Amino acid sequence: MDLIKEQYDWVRMTREKLFDFIENISVKDFQTELEDFGWGSMKHAHLHAAMCYHAWLEGFAWKREVKHVSPEQITKPADMKTVFTEVDQLVYEFIKSSKGRWNTKIAGTVPWHEEEVEFTNLWLVTHIMTHEFHHKGQIVSMGRKLGYVPTDTDLIDPVEINQYNN
Repeated sequence: MDLIKEQYDWVRMTREKLFDFIENISVKDFQTELEDFGWGSMKHAHLHAAMCYHAWLEGFAWKREVKHVSPEQITKPADMKTVFTEVDQLVYEFIKSSKGRWNTKIAGTVPWHEEEVEFTNLWLVTHIMTHEFHHKGQIVSMGRKLGYVPTDTDLIDPVEINQYNN
C-alpha cells in the first residue's frame, strides 16, 4: 500500500464533497468578494489552492514552468473540477516520483525567505494537502456568510469512500 497516495485519495474524495456544495451555489455568489477573507471569493480561494499545487510541485520541486489558470478562465463552480483534474495528475506524478525518497531535500527560493530553503518531498506534499484543507474551510465559511448551508466537508469517512471513489 502506498500510504501517501491513499492519503491524497482521501483529500481528492473529500474535495468531491466540496464540489457537491459549490455546484449548488449561484455563479454570482461563487464570485462574490467578501471583505473578511484573504482571497476574497470562493472562486479565488479555490483557484489559489489549486495553483499552489502547481507552484510547489512544478515550480519549487521540479523547477518547471508553472501552469497558471487565470480567474477569468473560471466562469462557474463546475470549472474548478477541470482545474483539479490536472492537479490530481500532477500530485500522482509527484507521489510516484517520490516513492522511497520522501526525506530527500529540495532546495529553492520562496518569496518570504531571503535565503534559499530546503524542504523534503514529504513536507511539500503534506503542505499542499493541508493548505487545500485550510482554504476549503474558508470556502465553506464564505458560503455560510452568503446564506448557504454547507454539506459536511470534513475528511471523508471510511463509510463514504465507495460513494466518491472513482
